[in-house]
Amino acid sequence: MTRKIGRLDSLLKFTLLATFATTPILAQTLRDRLPEDEVIYFVLPDRFENGDRTNDKGGLSGDRMVTGFDPSHKGFYHGGDLAGLVQRLDYIQGMGATAIWFAPIFRNKPVQGGPGEESAGYHGYWVTDFTSVDPHFGSDAEFKAFVDAAHARGMKVYMDIITNHSADVIQYAECPNSACSYRSRADYPDKAYTPIVPKGEEKVKVPAWMNDVQYYHNRGNTTFRGENSIMGDFVGLDDFATENPRVVEGFIDVYKGWIDRFGIDGYRIDTARHVNPEFWAVFAPAIMAHAKSRGIPNFHIFGEVASDGIDVQAQALHTRVAKLPTVLDFVFRRAAIETVTGRAGTDLLATLFEGDDLYEGGKQTAKQLPSFLGNHDFGRFAREMRVAHPEADDAEILQRVLLGHAMMMTLRGVPTIYSGDEQGFAGDGNDQDAREDMFPSKVAVYNDNDLVGTDATTADSNFDTRHPIYTAIADLAKLRHEQVALRRGDQIVRNYSEKPGLFAASRIDPASGEHVLIAFNTSKEALNANVEVEKSVKKLEVLRGNCPSAPRLAGSVAVSLPAFGYMVCKVK
Repeated sequence: MTRKIGRLDSLLKFTLLATFATTPILAQTLRDRLPEDEVIYFVLPDRFENGDRTNDKGGLSGDRMVTGFDPSHKGFYHGGDLAGLVQRLDYIQGMGATAIWFAPIFRNKPVQGGPGEESAGYHGYWVTDFTSVDPHFGSDAEFKAFVDAAHARGMKVYMDIITNHSADVIQYAECPNSACSYRSRADYPDKAYTPIVPKGEEKVKVPAWMNDVQYYHNRGNTTFRGENSIMGDFVGLDDFATENPRVVEGFIDVYKGWIDRFGIDGYRIDTARHVNPEFWAVFAPAIMAHAKSRGIPNFHIFGEVASDGIDVQAQALHTRVAKLPTVLDFVFRRAAIETVTGRAGTDLLATLFEGDDLYEGGKQTAKQLPSFLGNHDFGRFAREMRVAHPEADDAEILQRVLLGHAMMMTLRGVPTIYSGDEQGFAGDGNDQDAREDMFPSKVAVYNDNDLVGTDATTADSNFDTRHPIYTAIADLAKLRHEQVALRRGDQIVRNYSEKPGLFAASRIDPASGEHVLIAFNTSKEALNANVEVEKSVKKLEVLRGNCPSAPRLAGSVAVSLPAFGYMVCKVK
């Protein structure tokens, strides 16, 4: 297949010559690794690989309104499953990923939505049974086989979990067949709406206590503000009364059970900001303690505190008040987008990292925040580059995308790659428009997308281990594994600018003293600048890019970077 390389050869020769395979990570060291040691790969199982076509309809019979299966529609099941994940473990590990986080695999209500707005639970967030695997993805036994296969390779498994809501089962007598507006506690202190469970769905939820309507708020739809952000139904989904002790106890038991049965290594918590913080202050310590008692001392919990701005305080608050161990670093995503597009100076990154002390545990906690560039809700990083620079050719967009990934892989935090990003997926927007298939797609609005760095389309199978983004990630993951400072090092910001250009930082491992200097150029122009370092620095060793061999003067290193370039240097 012809690829969009051409004049990229000179621009990306380092990337294209990268080592594909990462240094092996021994299975017996899996439990000893800290959360910040990982490189996370995030997948929607339905959109990754179809390893078993017999489960495409989840054991159901009928059309897509019954089975949820329609591979030509972006809002229905496409057939990806656990068997497919197992088949592609070589591909995932070859990129340097050491942990796999996947969207929920619990049994879902297959189809929801009013007339003309129906879609399926392919994404996993419309749960009816919180204790078993949805048949569209396989069985509990297949999940056990997947976890065991990942662990045998030294790879961790992170589950995506939900406590905020279940599938939309409960209806309200006061507003049948329509969305119900939120009714506040002040106006309706006892009962806001009269809950009705449709015939045949009285016992659809598991565990059984979830079928009792008293364990839900029943106040109508949230507008995502104020009181209703926590107590309202999330787009009609049944909102658990997470302040109720029975609900707290019930969810602790549910998620202890997945640890006991499968030995998984962490939880990403969906819609964490829409649950009262008192719930998390009990739930998170209980789960962490239970995991430790089961021989998993470095269990990684990170909450989704979704935002699209630069507000570290709002994000950090959930580690202090709600006592979540860590949260997904949405602020890093926005800062990376703004700086790599050139809409903001690199001082925005400095502002981001100045806020690290706001987290409970300070900078040590900040090291464990999963940092990411794009995801299934907010869309893809490559699209952000194209929207900001519609005049740019593929070569420039690819350079910007590679620069963003270099930042994510070397700056503090846990790099988190959204599947498809490594194959140049750009998408048409957020949500369903950013949930393309990795296996050959039948969705027309996916297949007309222009992928970055390749002539392939989503109509092809996109597991190309020679794609320039894949190889760049693999190479930087290998470097992270080799350099403890890039995983566990404290971060010192060295240089930044009020306009596009230089951002430099040191990563220094507090245990060994290992010191790595990293520098990036977000400008379209080459730059030459000086970076301050300790006067004790005598020489530098090239890890990646073009590092000087020694300081130009005591305490000062001369840096030369091409447009959108970066360097990684070992300081001695």
